[in-house]
Order: sequence, then structure tokens, then C-alpha cells
Amino acid sequence: MSPGAAPGPGTEADGVRGGLVAGGAHGPKHLRALTAIVLDVLEDAVPARGGPLPAGGPEAVAVNTRALCSPVLPEEGVGPEAALADVVRAVAEGAADPADPACVAHLHCPPLAVAVAADLAGAALNPSMDSWDQAPAAGVIEELTTAALARLVHPAAPAPDALITSGGTESNLVALLLAREGMLPGALRVVTGANAHHSVHRAAWMLGLPAPVVVACRDGRIDPAALDRALTGLTGAPLLVVATAGTTDEGRIDPLPEIARIAARHGARLHVDAAYGGPLLFSERLAPQLAGLEHADSVTFDLHKLGWQPVAAGVLAVADAATLAPLALRTDYLNADDDTEAGLPDLLGRSIRTTRRPDALKMAVTFRALGRRGLGSLVEHCVRTAHGFARAVDDHPTLRRRPGDIGISTVLFRPAAADALPGEAGDAVVAAVRRTLLAEGRAVLGRAVADDGDGRARLWLKATLLHPNAATADLLPLLELVTTAADRAAQAISAAEGTGAPVAERLSP
Repeated sequence: MSPGAAPGPGTEADGVRGGLVAGGAHGPKHLRALTAIVLDVLEDAVPARGGPLPAGGPEAVAVNTRALCSPVLPEEGVGPEAALADVVRAVAEGAADPADPACVAHLHCPPLAVAVAADLAGAALNPSMDSWDQAPAAGVIEELTTAALARLVHPAAPAPDALITSGGTESNLVALLLAREGMLPGALRVVTGANAHHSVHRAAWMLGLPAPVVVACRDGRIDPAALDRALTGLTGAPLLVVATAGTTDEGRIDPLPEIARIAARHGARLHVDAAYGGPLLFSERLAPQLAGLEHADSVTFDLHKLGWQPVAAGVLAVADAATLAPLALRTDYLNADDDTEAGLPDLLGRSIRTTRRPDALKMAVTFRALGRRGLGSLVEHCVRTAHGFARAVDDHPTLRRRPGDIGISTVLFRPAAADALPGEAGDAVVAAVRRTLLAEGRAVLGRAVADDGDGRARLWLKATLLHPNAATADLLPLLELVTTAADRAAQAISAAEGTGAPVAERLSP
């Protein structure tokens, strides 16, 4: 039988082996039928779920999911249609859906339909981005995509480059690795702010580096004077400063121009974790908020946050492509010397991973579909919506926003009912509001500890607004949900006065 030919009747490809693969001449036909099942189930799941996540909490979700998906490995299979319908139904009805305006807890975006469709093509063709003969065209698309992103981040650099990663954690790890390998001998000292993402500390641990030196922050941003003092105390050691452009809890952007000047004065390399804030560069109006980013040696930049890509879609941009030299690796079955000399591109040194998905495909489709202006318009919409939501909180009689400016598209607020109670009890009310709304399936709000106007650390509800369609009006019902849940929580603690039970226990939903 010729490659790609349809199996004839009576062959061993009948039955369990029939129509299994997604690629080839006949794969799309089988995939089309199965995709229709998926889309039907996804559509039906929205009213069945009834909100941004299922009601009932972890136990209810587990019961429903197990009922649909157990046993996962039966002795005899149930067939592709039934298996697909059951598992997709379970995950869709049990999802925290970022496309719902009330799902605003995390840097978790609703992906664009065009990006999801491109991801389907990538999954069906399944190129592995570790050798040219596994990804002939996909390698070219990745090269075009990384070149565009590198130039976006480092517009004036003579030879910028970028790598596709699984997200900010991998990007930060590779940035520290490249700094370690590219500096003078000696243990690299990483200096970062108290606002840094936990992945910076984990990367230092994984690479066998000393624990990062943590400098103080003011209003959620690195204090330049504290950074200068820390670097002065480390004179003689190879240094890497890690700044943040878009902190996870508050969306704060460190003072990048000052940090770049201080790092240069001390001979330190500079890495900026702009996993959240990097896409501000798509907008001509918002890009100035990242002034100084162009001085960084490396930059983390995620597109599964303010880029509306399905996970995973991370990027590490570097000002000088030569920085990536330590990633070079030679293994005969992937990039033999004679193959490379004959003109086959070497993809292996483009990642710390070997097998990896063609994540650049969905990025490239999105970039071509929307262009920089279109992407910038979506970023601006999210920022504008966040400012409108902040004003609505300010105008609400029973809610209070954290003093100061909002960070990118993150709004921190808390109910006045929590402020009326002592510190621990007030914070417990805030926590109980979040858990109550989760348990009821009404809203997915985040939590963050941040300084209040009086300098005291308090617990806040967090709304991270990444929806490219949702308007401020779509978010206003959240405020009433919070108010109602807060009143119930405050009443519960008042009723429990004198019981001696811990505050957190008294307020568990």
C-alpha cells in the first residue's frame, strides 16, 4: 500500500487502528468529525457550568469529573467519540473559564480563536522543533517570529535574537543560565527586588547559584538607592540585576531607566522579567511605560498573558544573539556537523528543551491577523477597562481600592466591612469573600498582600483584567457579588464572637 493511501476493507487497519492519525491525506477528514464533537461539547458546557467556574468547590468538581472519566485506562476502550465527549465535557463543565468576565484572578487570558485554530494545526502536524527534518517550515516560521519579537524588544540593538519558551519561569531560568555562563569566573550574584517573581529564586537554586540578594521596594517597585547599596556591597563578584515590568500581585513596573544606569555603573548585567508588561510594546501609546527596557541584556516576555495565546507562549529576548552561544549542543542524530555544513539549519541550540511544540505557529498567525496596531488596540482596551473598573470601585459606597495608581491592568480592592474589623479578622473576611465566590461558582478573584496607605500590609482582592472584549460594564456585577459576600462574612465573625475559634476557621465557607 502506498504511503497515505486509505486502508481497504478487511485490512488490519480496520477497527481500533482505523482513522487514528490526524495528519496525512485522510487525517483532516477524521479530525473534522472529532472536532465537531469537541465544539458541540464546549458550546453545551457554558450553560451547564452556569458561570465562570462550577459551583460546589473541589469535592463537587472531583465527583463529576471522576464520573465522566473513570476508569481512565479501561480494559476495553469506549471509542474515540464517546471518550472525547466525556473527557471534554468533564474539563469544560469543570473549567475556570477566562472568557467569562468574572474570571479575573490570574494572569490567565482567554485565547483568541485564531490562535487556537493555529494551535490545532500545529498539534495535527506535530513538528518537533529540535531538528530541521522534523520541522522544515515550522522552523522558518519560528525564525521569523523570534526575529520580529527580538526587534520589538531591542529596536536599536545590532543583532538581537529571541527564543520561544514555555513561559516566564523557563525564560527566567535561561536568562540566569546565560548570565552565569557569560560572566567572568566566580559565583554569579543575582540581585533582585522583594517584588520579583518566585521563579527568579527557583532558577538560582536550580543553577546552584547563591540565593538572590533581595533589595527593598517602595510602592511595589525596586528602590534604586537600595539597589545601589546592594551592588556596592558585592563589588568584585559577577552581577546580574533582575528587574520586573509587571509584578504578579500588583502589576508594578520597576524604574527601569534608573535601574539600567545603576547596573551599568556597577558592571552588572540586566535582565527584566516583563512576562506581564512586555506586550505594552505593541501599543505606541503605552510603550513609553517600558522606557529603559531596551537597555536590558535579556527580557522575559509572555504572550499567554497580554497576548491572548493558548498556553504555552513564552519568549526570551536578548540584545545580542552571541549571548545564546552557551546553548549550542551537538548530537549526531539531530545536527551532525556534515548536515549543518551542507545547509540544514541547526535548531537544537534554540532551547534548553529537546522535543518541543511549534508554539511559534499560533503567535505568527495572530501577529499576521492583527498586526502590531491590532494587538496594541487590544492591550489598550484591557488597560482602559481596568481604569474604568478602578473608578467604579472608587465610586462604590462599600468598597475601597488600594491607594495609588493601578498597575497595568491589575486592580486591588477590599470591602469596607473588612476595614471595620481588626487586622487579622479584616484580612480573613477578604479571604472568605474569595473562597465563597469560588465555592458558589460566581467569580474567580485573586488575592494579594500589599501595603495600604498607612504602610501596613493588608490582604486585597485582585482583579487582573486581560479580556480583549469585556467592558467595564461587564465587570460591575462583581462589585455587588463582593459586597454581598463580605456582609455575610462580617456577620459570621460577629456571630462567632466569644467562641474562641480561629478567625480563618470561623470564616470558612
